[in-house]
Amino acid sequence: QVQLVESGGGLVQAGGSLRLSCAASGRTFSAYAMGWFRQAPGKEREFVASISRGGGSTYYPSSVKGRFTISRDNAKNTVYLQMNSLKPEDTAVYYCAADLDFGGSRMDVYDYWGQGTQVTVSS
Repeated sequence: QVQLVESGGGLVQAGGSLRLSCAASGRTFSAYAMGWFRQAPGKEREFVASISRGGGSTYYPSSVKGRFTISRDNAKNTVYLQMNSLKPEDTAVYYCAADLDFGGSRMDVYDYWGQGTQVTVSS
């Protein structure tokens, strides 16, 4: 079992930055690939970023590439999402997720999910 707790969400103006954190407890954090997803009101949950177990590989959709950066600190059992140049369309609840295999963009491969943290970007 892995428990995931997101933090760092809030209200920010367009063009601003936020850094989300996801703290993991339970089994060995470094055994999991990690991902970030988001869900806006009335929309399906969508992929935002993923990172491999060791942190050497990252993957982003075109909608956030160049603006968002995923990273991890295995010593602190934490994965981060640095979000820059935020846009109103980035407003959503952001979730982190853990996968014992390779992660990636598909939600159904992830085994564990956090409760989410709200990010609101005002125009």
